Amino acid sequence: MARQANTLFLEEWLRNNSGSSSNIKSGNSNSLSSSARAIIQAWSDLRDSLQNQKFLPNHLQSLKALFNSQTSLHVADPQAKLLLSIISSRNLNLPPESYPLLFRLLYIWVRKSFKLSLVLTELALEVLSNFFTSEFGDKRSPFLYAEGVLLLGALSFAPSVPEKSKLVCLELLCGLLEDDYRLVRSFEETIPDLLAGIAYAVSSSVSVHYVRILDSLFGIWGKEDGPSASVSHGLMILHSVEWFISGFIRSSNIEKMEVVQKALESPKANYVPYALVMAAAGVLRASSRSVSSGQGLDTLSRLRISAENRMESIAHDLISKVEGFSSSGGDLSNCLLLQCFSLALARSGPVSSHGPLFLCLASGLLTEIFPLRKLYMKVFEYLRGSSNRLKLNEVKDHLESVLFKEAGVIAGVFCNQYVLVDETNKGIVENSIWNYCQDIYVGHRQVALLLRGREDGLLGDLEKIAESAFLMVVVFALAVTRHRLNTKFSREAQMDTSVRILVSFSCLEYFRRVRLPEYMDTIRGVVVSVQENESACVSFVESMPSYVDLTNGKDFSLLQKMEYIWSKDEVQTARILFYLRVMPTCIERVTAPVFRRVVAPIMFLYMGHPNEKVARASHSMFAGFISSGKESDQDVTESLKEQLVFHYIKRSLEGYPGTTPFKGMASGVAALVRHLPAGSPATFYCIHSLVEKANELCNEAFTHKADVWKNWQGESEPCKEIFELLLRLISLVDIQVLPNLMKLLAQQIVKLPKDGQNLVLNELYSLVAESDDVTRKPTLVSWLQSLSYLCSQANSGGANFTGVGSAKDPASALTTDSLNLNARL
Repeated sequence: MARQANTLFLEEWLRNNSGSSSNIKSGNSNSLSSSARAIIQAWSDLRDSLQNQKFLPNHLQSLKALFNSQTSLHVADPQAKLLLSIISSRNLNLPPESYPLLFRLLYIWVRKSFKLSLVLTELALEVLSNFFTSEFGDKRSPFLYAEGVLLLGALSFAPSVPEKSKLVCLELLCGLLEDDYRLVRSFEETIPDLLAGIAYAVSSSVSVHYVRILDSLFGIWGKEDGPSASVSHGLMILHSVEWFISGFIRSSNIEKMEVVQKALESPKANYVPYALVMAAAGVLRASSRSVSSGQGLDTLSRLRISAENRMESIAHDLISKVEGFSSSGGDLSNCLLLQCFSLALARSGPVSSHGPLFLCLASGLLTEIFPLRKLYMKVFEYLRGSSNRLKLNEVKDHLESVLFKEAGVIAGVFCNQYVLVDETNKGIVENSIWNYCQDIYVGHRQVALLLRGREDGLLGDLEKIAESAFLMVVVFALAVTRHRLNTKFSREAQMDTSVRILVSFSCLEYFRRVRLPEYMDTIRGVVVSVQENESACVSFVESMPSYVDLTNGKDFSLLQKMEYIWSKDEVQTARILFYLRVMPTCIERVTAPVFRRVVAPIMFLYMGHPNEKVARASHSMFAGFISSGKESDQDVTESLKEQLVFHYIKRSLEGYPGTTPFKGMASGVAALVRHLPAGSPATFYCIHSLVEKANELCNEAFTHKADVWKNWQGESEPCKEIFELLLRLISLVDIQVLPNLMKLLAQQIVKLPKDGQNLVLNELYSLVAESDDVTRKPTLVSWLQSLSYLCSQANSGGANFTGVGSAKDPASALTTDSLNLNARL
């Protein structure tokens, strides 16, 4: 609330706080304001008009020029008298559009005058009384009506106006409110003026018509031809009530506060819940920002309690009408009320915890602020050609709405309420949030596949809403984590909460576009909790979509005419990536049968994903499983590991170079040679397969790039990468496998051209020199010397061989006869 206490033009302050994006009229436009010379000329033209008793088109332009300069314009007493004379002149034939302008200039006079002239005030009341009793019926219009209410309200609020005159103003104003409210029904731009006039009148020092005016404020929205209820109008009600309640608190007007308290405690039948909710929020906002003492403090405290109780009562009735948290029941009035509750609680300041308010906030967030489920259904209907189509710019308009812009504040209030409400309501809302996440995952998968490339703008706007929904879920999940993961709750309850949070995060992982401390704090908390329990780990792993579900897209009814390609399903890929990153943290607790049945098929599937980040995560998953150890079923796990290695090496090398990222494959290979039993057939298979791949890639490189071996540190070539991996394995493989590795590696090195041999030998010299393995270093030194000799012989023409493992290959003798590690050790 900016400078609320010193608000000069209340209607402008209400407009600014309403968040309305409509083109509401305002005399505060700098682009239309006139120069000082133009203002002087405008007043001169108006004096000429009165003097000549003629009102010409240029005189209307003069009024508009003055109206457009209201921020800088000061209307002095002589000018006010001129305006009153023009209004009351019988000889001037004023056009209808001139009256709202004349009234606005008189309003500026009232609001900017330090002390109104008593004579002019009496003249103004005489003119206005005559106008509204005898002329208004013929000239009335929405804008004239609103300006009349605004001017009369301002006069009734002005300190220097006598109480008798104020009473006349209030009588005229009540007549307008009760008899002519229909005029503003279709003119939204007049509502700020109407509410500002009411707020001025309520704040008048005269209390005679106080209740009548409150009746209009709370009841006018329910009348058949009255102004329409909307979010922006609701916010204006909130801030107009805030404005006059703040004034009552400052002036210690206990009597008027008690009347408002009574209206909230026992509202009349015609009072509209929508208006009462926003008025109650205005009371709470004003009371939380004001200081009172003594009797005033007691009155204020009772007023706050009445406001909170009224909001709770309306919220209770509303929750009984809406259909859970998936929709607002299709009733537009329920939708509006949920929206207003959300904004009211966001702007009212601290509010005591009430279950119905908390449930309203939850429903408002899931159905109105982040209405993705409703929007997805409209997209599907739109794509089916249904008559119930998505309105033009509906999603974009929602992004620009005040409701969406204040989503962060509303989510903060929501989490604060969560901490304080009872366990029953906590549980209800937690389940609704987790279910919402799964609904968004299912819905956005379809929408993304259907709209991408066809309606990218619409898809982008939907994703902006979803990104904000993700932020809300993260903040809420952190609050749940802090509450649930402690000794007050059973281990089973903690495990269930942790798993559901992880599953929910996986569903929304696609929308995680920024780094959030709250996200990381929540992940750490729930992962630590899940790691401690085998059943929780298994439950999380089994929540992952099955291989069949991931690859066939059978649930997409709208995709029947489209080919479903699993690797192009970005929403699904993001979810699986989440699992691949989190599962290694609890892999020790996952049993071999579960890994074989659930994880392995998906892990191998996503090793072939074209996105390198996803493929690498799959390789890391494999490395994590191979590195894990579980004493309870050691034999079963080791057997599965060896079985998976054969498929892993085949799958990895089939996609290399290409979809298989070298670093991912290297980490998997390093893990398996470290953790498989010594002499494992799977390790031998891995070594043989890598050497065969190196041979294949080297032959291709020699054919297409003759100078590929000029520089080992130069451009990264697949054949070089495989050689690097094989060299690294020399220090990693167990001593039962090492002789075979040296044999195969020697055979391959000898086949290289001279440049390649020199580069590889240099790398080997460095590796052996840096090695501190006293067991294998002597053998490696001897092998390297022999290998160097064979290479020199091959380059001088003294050696002749035809391929890997050939009988003529001297490297075979090198490794089988002279480098038998088992014999040496």
